[in-house]
Amino acid sequence: MHLSRYIKAYPCPDRPGSTLLFSTKRSSIIEVPDDVLRAAGDNTITGANRDTLIRLGFLVPDPAAERREMRDVFVRANKQRNLYNAVVVLNLDCNLACGYCYEDNFRGNFYMSAETADLLVDTVIRDQIQKGCEVKISFYGGEPLLSLDLIKDIAGRLGTAARQNGTKFSFSMISNGTLLSRPVVEELLPLGFVGAKITLDGPPETHDVSRPFVSGSGSFDAIIDNLAAIAGLITLNLGGNFTRDNYRLFPALLDQLLSKGITPDKLGRLLFVPIIQKSGEKVGDFGNACACASEPWVIEAGIFLREESLKRGFPAPKVRASACTIEYESDVVINYNGALFKCPAFMSNDSLQIGTLKDGIKDYRESHNIDVWKEDRCLDCAYLPLCFGGCRQMTLLRTEKIETVDCRKDYFDKSLERLIRQDLEYRTAVK
Repeated sequence: MHLSRYIKAYPCPDRPGSTLLFSTKRSSIIEVPDDVLRAAGDNTITGANRDTLIRLGFLVPDPAAERREMRDVFVRANKQRNLYNAVVVLNLDCNLACGYCYEDNFRGNFYMSAETADLLVDTVIRDQIQKGCEVKISFYGGEPLLSLDLIKDIAGRLGTAARQNGTKFSFSMISNGTLLSRPVVEELLPLGFVGAKITLDGPPETHDVSRPFVSGSGSFDAIIDNLAAIAGLITLNLGGNFTRDNYRLFPALLDQLLSKGITPDKLGRLLFVPIIQKSGEKVGDFGNACACASEPWVIEAGIFLREESLKRGFPAPKVRASACTIEYESDVVINYNGALFKCPAFMSNDSLQIGTLKDGIKDYRESHNIDVWKEDRCLDCAYLPLCFGGCRQMTLLRTEKIETVDCRKDYFDKSLERLIRQDLEYRTAVK
């Protein structure tokens, strides 16, 4: 047996003679005596120590085979997958005027027509539900609740078809939260509504500046009142966008959530991400979690906010294997006009359209450079399972083409050990 190439080792200053191991492939963590680690490295380890390291993924029988396994991981996943994930863009309209919204250059009074909705439903039933696939829809905008009747229509028909074909259907939404009242949630629950992702950019003094209503008035109170009313009915995932100047104010938001009864047990996860603007870059409610930067202030802010969340019991995302949605063949974005994309951030780029509801999906392997990370420097990198080439949109912003990877090595070099130690300290809150 050999040590996996996809592990990181960190010294234990408070326990000399021990090393902390983290498997980036399995997200497993173990502290081992240095003599055990040396025995694992020279293939002389035996007994219970050997069995434990094998079980947790730190020891593998063949490093070359492990490397091939990682290279082909999505080939296998796509063959085995029986799940259809679609982000359905119902409109490009919004009742907020967020200064950093990446849809600014193409938003407007654009709504999905009844004809496009019919085509969407017919296509999903024919190509997915009737073949036994589980279907998960994430309604998006603009603001999806400006198209509430269409949500009910699409979800109702897909849910009925799923029951008739013995498969599962559910839906969630990415919403600004201003219209997500308890009566709306209760109306949608029987149709398969399971969750929502809502953005709060800190306490009122920061949120109301960055996410005001179109009228200019603040939106914080409307959102947090809705959250308090619906907490416990659906899974709520909360996000927030911070800047270098305001991130230290965000813990006040956490305390306000608690004071409103929006307790950790009522949230799916809580994640704050930076607003990083360069070369005209903007972020939005969906794609900002994909962005990653290794600037010292960004790393410090992210770790600070994660710590503040965890110490209050809120569920921060665990460090684990992840990949861009373009790797999954059955993940798709359906725009309001029936155009198909692999990521909402691509919707303003016609060259990245992968087809239409009417004509189906074309071969996008070259345009999206699907195998961009299948090169030696990535396959031999211990961080590969956490990255798989990073965010394609970030590469586009830098080079205008998906011609190289969005390398995260510098970021993980500077942050991973601290994130792992947070997870060890706050085991009860991570998801």
